[in-house]
Amino acid sequence: MQSPLQITIRDISSSDALEAHIRDKVEKLESYFDRLVSCHVVVEMPHKHHQQGKEFNVRINIGVPGSDIVVNRDHHEDPYVALRDAFDAAKRQLEDYARRMQLKTKTHVIDHIGQVTRIFYEEGYGFITGQDSVERYFHRDNVIDPSFDRLQEGDEVKFIEEMGAEGPQAKRVSAGKHHLPE
Repeated sequence: MQSPLQITIRDISSSDALEAHIRDKVEKLESYFDRLVSCHVVVEMPHKHHQQGKEFNVRINIGVPGSDIVVNRDHHEDPYVALRDAFDAAKRQLEDYARRMQLKTKTHVIDHIGQVTRIFYEEGYGFITGQDSVERYFHRDNVIDPSFDRLQEGDEVKFIEEMGAEGPQAKRVSAGKHHLPE
């Protein structure tokens, strides 16, 4: 976290156990999302209703890149239950935020250029050697254009690489003269 954790306890007696509990909860949030900018946790007893007993309010304000996540949980008679519920809600909001960020920063697949070095028509597979001299397996189902049966050794192909159980594999294989962007 870029800023130190802030803990504010109002209208109740502060305890080392309560503060340690809050620090543990914040550490767990950081394990779900490691780019927290700041966190301010407020535990208070704002209303003292005689007929209802003590009720606690927990507010959590979490700074994340480009946004804030705010959780406000009211009316629990046990501050630890109020903290649990508030941190559960914060975790869900952080997970939603992380998913949205992941969609915004989706990585694009890198195209590779290579040459068909061996092909086994009857078995339905072959091998492509890329410009990096690494040989990659490919299956007939991963050939886009032309059909697998029309590929020949020496054909230049474009493909993407995925790691398979036995090493790198070529997927989305297409033949023709291809130029990589510079």
